[in-house]
Amino acid sequence: MKRVTWRILLKTATRLHIGVYRASGGRIAGKAWGLQILLLTTTGRKSGKRRTTPLCYLTDGGSFVVVASNGGMDWYPAWWLNLSHSPHATIEVGNAKFAVRSRAATPVEHKRLWAEITALAPGYLRYEERTERKIPLGILEPL
Repeated sequence: MKRVTWRILLKTATRLHIGVYRASGGRIAGKAWGLQILLLTTTGRKSGKRRTTPLCYLTDGGSFVVVASNGGMDWYPAWWLNLSHSPHATIEVGNAKFAVRSRAATPVEHKRLWAEITALAPGYLRYEERTERKIPLGILEPL
């Protein structure tokens, strides 16, 4: 399949996922791989536009942990680059909406959280095998 066609399909599926999630308050399209899903809205580092992405998450204390796997591709997902440029974002968890500040997990946190996440969602281990980069974990801390 051509890359352009694949991108169009992926964008369409993402928009549909976001719409169903919001319409159902996360009851539908709110879980994948044994993990809950949140909607992360970042500000585009180049465009300045608000972008929303559904992401699996794990809670850690009062924070939300997300995985910047990008399906095991060798480049970072746009949402991770956006957060690296501007750490302030919003998340939607079910019907609740929070302002958050993001940061990368420390090496100690990464080791502990990666083990927890991959125990629940071992598919991330396949992504780790596919890429040369270390897959970052983002910590989203409610403000």
